Amino acid sequence: MHSKTPHDLLEENRRWAADRTAADPGYFQRLSTLQAPEYLWIGCSDSRVPANVITGLEPGEVFVHRNVANIVYPADLNCMSVLQFAVETLRVRHIIVCGHYGCGGVRAVLEGSHSGLVEHWLAPVRDLFREHGGDLAALADDEARLDRVCELNVAAQVESLCHSPPVQAAWQRAQALTVHGWIYSLGDGLLRDLHCGRSNDAAGP
Repeated sequence: MHSKTPHDLLEENRRWAADRTAADPGYFQRLSTLQAPEYLWIGCSDSRVPANVITGLEPGEVFVHRNVANIVYPADLNCMSVLQFAVETLRVRHIIVCGHYGCGGVRAVLEGSHSGLVEHWLAPVRDLFREHGGDLAALADDEARLDRVCELNVAAQVESLCHSPPVQAAWQRAQALTVHGWIYSLGDGLLRDLHCGRSNDAAGP
């Protein structure tokens, strides 16, 4: 695969902007005056899992927060600020926690290859390995264990999100808000609902 330089990226941007304007002369004017996404996406930083691309959404339709292994830390001021802004100001209706199979962060815990700040960051994933050790040991191989922990991690982060102050406050004031837990497969490009989400009565489908 040809490696593009930063200059190439700027050229690609100019072509993209020109194509957009040619197809829809008012596109950027509308986009610059309004941000009203219905979705907050909390996903992994992995470059192969871009929220807009894999969901078919346009710029302006999804608000995004990404970090290594899609972890929701209540003490993470970055994540909590994004969450609060999305819920209270943008009034998103859906929050999607999306992990992916083969996650490098989860793999680092499985292989014990993490160190420094990453080791601290991935502590919740390490806890999942310990908590579910018996069930994981019964699986066929390390790849199966890796994928299972990727699923367990999504469910754990959904639970953490549901107990966060911004989500709890939204539900207490009967704001329509649903939390979803999804996982993405790099092998076939498909998203799967892990059915671990929650909502309040006002949220609807």
